[in-house]
Amino acid sequence: MKIGDKVRFLSETGGGVVSGFQGKNIVLVEDEDGFQIPTAITDVVVVSEENYQVSSMVKDLNSKSDEPVERKETSYSQEEEKEDYPEIEERQGGDLLSVYLAFVPVDIKELSKTRFEAYIVNDCNYYINYAYYSAVGAAHRLRSEGVVEPNTKLFIEEFSRDDLELLQRVSVQLFSYKLRKDFILKAPIDVRFRIDVTKFYKLHTFKENEFFEQLALIYPIVENDKPQRGFKVDAEKLKQEMMSKVIEDLPKPRQEIKKEDPNAPIVIDLHASELLDSTKGLKSSDILNYQLDVFRSTMEKYKKLQGKKIIFIHGKGEGVLRHAIIHELTYRYKKCTYQDASFREYGFGATQVNIK
Repeated sequence: MKIGDKVRFLSETGGGVVSGFQGKNIVLVEDEDGFQIPTAITDVVVVSEENYQVSSMVKDLNSKSDEPVERKETSYSQEEEKEDYPEIEERQGGDLLSVYLAFVPVDIKELSKTRFEAYIVNDCNYYINYAYYSAVGAAHRLRSEGVVEPNTKLFIEEFSRDDLELLQRVSVQLFSYKLRKDFILKAPIDVRFRIDVTKFYKLHTFKENEFFEQLALIYPIVENDKPQRGFKVDAEKLKQEMMSKVIEDLPKPRQEIKKEDPNAPIVIDLHASELLDSTKGLKSSDILNYQLDVFRSTMEKYKKLQGKKIIFIHGKGEGVLRHAIIHELTYRYKKCTYQDASFREYGFGATQVNIK
């Protein structure tokens, strides 16, 4: 079937002349009045004469002849195929799968307030079908799915700091292929990994990279055909790594909490040097907002534990952070009481909050 062929409809009366195609499955049929009617190719048949008029159509449709209707094979030119599926320019060394999950701050200068964009980066010569999930308890929730063309990146979502809690455990599944050419079959990728959400508060974790003009936090999913993290985990090794991380993150001795004492207070040091690896590029207001975010998240976490005590170490300074905390306690957490914490244990500049 080609442009200029005379055709008739199979499911209704009428017909016309082929004036063009939409993809491989739709033909544009121009009728007597000059209107182009999009029709499925399977619903038209080429005729050698002008027998697509109503009278001949009714005769054909009412015919009880068992003789099959002769149809021409549908064919497509190479030009049409190239238009539907443009050739992908492959790069040398790109036949090893390398796919990344990337996070980019919308405004790196306002790190404490900015939203973030997430991308799937396909750094290979294969098409990538992907599915991206976040863990919800023991279940998972689909966040995005689609296809990423070779050697490109695809925006998948934008999120705020309020969404970070949902991104602590994510999963990515993908499989790869090439179009219209032979290729080496790759195994499907199925990985899970944890995202350290505290990194979204630290400037130095966003690095220069070859995929974005902006600084970005990039997690490899598969690199040079090797998945970076899989489902099979060495439990003993994981335990050692977790214990090592716990030891690194332990607060100073004065803040150490003995697990065997359920009545021990929760100690939170709000000094910027304790919360952030670097304050370079951050304004005083940015630091204050981040400190208050930590304060609020702590209060939300423990506000239902009646009788619990929380020590917030804010320092003496000019009293800006302390006044902001008192304001939060007065208007947002009215049921809680507060007082100056023990000078001997926590020094000057600490407030004790009592959960009621």
